Amino acid sequence: MATSANHPVNSDLLFCPRLIPASQQQALPDGFAVRPLSIKDYDKGFLQALSQLTTVGDLTKEQFVDRFSYLKAHNHEYFTIVIEDVKKSLIIAAGTVFVERKFVHNTGLVGHIEDIVTLQTYRGLNLGKRIIETLKDIGKGRGCYKVILDCSDKNIPFYEKCGFVHKEYEMVWYIDESKNTPAAAKPIVKSKL
Repeated sequence: MATSANHPVNSDLLFCPRLIPASQQQALPDGFAVRPLSIKDYDKGFLQALSQLTTVGDLTKEQFVDRFSYLKAHNHEYFTIVIEDVKKSLIIAAGTVFVERKFVHNTGLVGHIEDIVTLQTYRGLNLGKRIIETLKDIGKGRGCYKVILDCSDKNIPFYEKCGFVHKEYEMVWYIDESKNTPAAAKPIVKSKL
């Protein structure tokens, strides 16, 4: 196995697993493992887990690998983790923290938590809390001065139990997806400054 900056590198994983504190693995029930997303997770139900959260679409394995490769090339910003039921080789929970680079706060970093999901049949085992706590640890470890997320009103009590406080409001502007396809997208023109 190759090494990078004195950490083992597993080409199947999105990022170095050492960014996940051992205490997070120890807090899980036996037979479950928390780890970075793997390129092999397409076949372990990762997209099916996400589909319990929102619309995923009919992604092919090639599309999954393309997106995974992009995220891995930017693995200083994208940290998607999963919890696997190891005996079943099944992804049962997942979440992402994206690290945004800011000009404010002395070019500070902000972690954005996204796409938190636990398979319905595994709810009640505190796996969602474990995902959130792991993502908070990763954000803190990457030097973020805060970690934020958006959620529906019904999920506010859960996130408060995870240490989040209500602040401000989310606003959204949806783009008509029928006009937002790769074929319809216009090329980006770089301006000359």
